[in-house]
Amino acid sequence: MGFTIGGSRGIRETRTGARRRGRTSECTAVAEFTGLWGWAVVPGARAASGSCSCGDTRCAAPGAHPLSFAGELPAGATLDEVTRAWGEFPGAAAMLPAGRTFDVLEVSESAGRRALIRLERMGLPLGPVISTPDRRAWFFVAPGAAAELPSLLYRMGWDDADLDLRGLGHGDFITAPPSDRAGLGPVRWLRAPALDSASNPPQARLVLGALAYASHRTGPRPLG
Repeated sequence: MGFTIGGSRGIRETRTGARRRGRTSECTAVAEFTGLWGWAVVPGARAASGSCSCGDTRCAAPGAHPLSFAGELPAGATLDEVTRAWGEFPGAAAMLPAGRTFDVLEVSESAGRRALIRLERMGLPLGPVISTPDRRAWFFVAPGAAAELPSLLYRMGWDDADLDLRGLGHGDFITAPPSDRAGLGPVRWLRAPALDSASNPPQARLVLGALAYASHRTGPRPLG
């Protein structure tokens, strides 16, 4: 049975409405980052079939970096400001700059989940935690952690261990939920932001021991 003209129009209207709802949801999420959690946001590239929306055919990180030609939305930007900005870059990923209100400690997702359970049982303060589609976990910690990581690991006796653990700080960007990363799928919250920790995450030393231990138990990151 074929589609009628009216039926086709209805389908087009439904798809248009779905795209509008998608953009509205996207903008609401970004406005929450800027207005509620106090984070700056930059429109980021998207990847499809191995190519990046930035237009560089030799892009080193397809779908996993900010768009160089897009302006930053500062912390405090309103929904109207977000909607105007995202109207220029529809479908852009939401990228958060590290090194300002937070740094990030990255481990494998399996190690991150183990550490998260342990930290919650211990009642230690925690910030947001993100799970990525390539099975990594990002723990938000206080700014400066990335630069201090080698000395922190040394003081805690983990400097000689082969750990799948690294810090992301000034100059690094992470993809924020629910944006797609590198064409692999959306990033998700393992622990969602909360008013008491989003802009005031814990010092790295409070969570690093559990992350290092879980990373050591899980093993080094596979090559390739």
